[in-house]
Amino acid sequence: MQRMIPGLVVLVAVLAPSTAFSQAQNDVATIVSAEEIQKVVSAPGGGDREIKIVDMGKYNLGVAVLRRGAIKPGGPLTGINHTKVTEVYYVVSGSGTLVTGGEVENVRALAADNELVTTVVGPGNNATFKRPAQSRKISAGDVVIIPAGVYHGFSEVPDHIEYVSVRPDLEKVLPAGYVNPALRQ
Repeated sequence: MQRMIPGLVVLVAVLAPSTAFSQAQNDVATIVSAEEIQKVVSAPGGGDREIKIVDMGKYNLGVAVLRRGAIKPGGPLTGINHTKVTEVYYVVSGSGTLVTGGEVENVRALAADNELVTTVVGPGNNATFKRPAQSRKISAGDVVIIPAGVYHGFSEVPDHIEYVSVRPDLEKVLPAGYVNPALRQ
C-alpha cells in the first residue's frame, strides 16, 4: 500500500502538464491518501471502484482502484473497451497476463445506466477476443497505458492483481466531484 501513493503521483505527473494541476475551483492539490484507497479496497462491491473524480478545468481526472481475483487460462477470453476514457494502471500487487487490442467478436454495448458508464469509465463495450494484438505478463511496479477504444482484459491471473487506475477524461463524461461512498462514512 505504501508504494501506491508515489506511483500515483508519478502517473499524474506524466499525464498532465504542470499548469493543469490546479483544479477549476481553486489552486490546491487533491490528495488520494493510502487510507482512502484502503477504505475503498475494503468496501464491499465490484472489482472496479472509482475513488474520486476531479474537475481539472479542461478535463476531468478519475482515480480508481481495481482488484481481480484468480483467472485460470483456457476459458473464453473476454475484454472491455472505454470509447472516451484512457486508463493508466499502476500495478500495486499480484500479477496477471494482460491482453489488448486485436480482433474481437460478440461486441455488446454497456447499458447507458450501468455504473461503469455513469461513474467509472464512460461509454464502452464488452467483447470476446478472437485474436489479441498483445499478450503480456504484468506485475507489481508496472505501469500500463490503455488508450480510449482499445479492448483489454486478462487471460490469466494466478492469485490476484490489484492496481490503481488514473483516468484522464478529456470529454468530461465522468461526474466531476464524485467521491466514493465508502469515504463519506
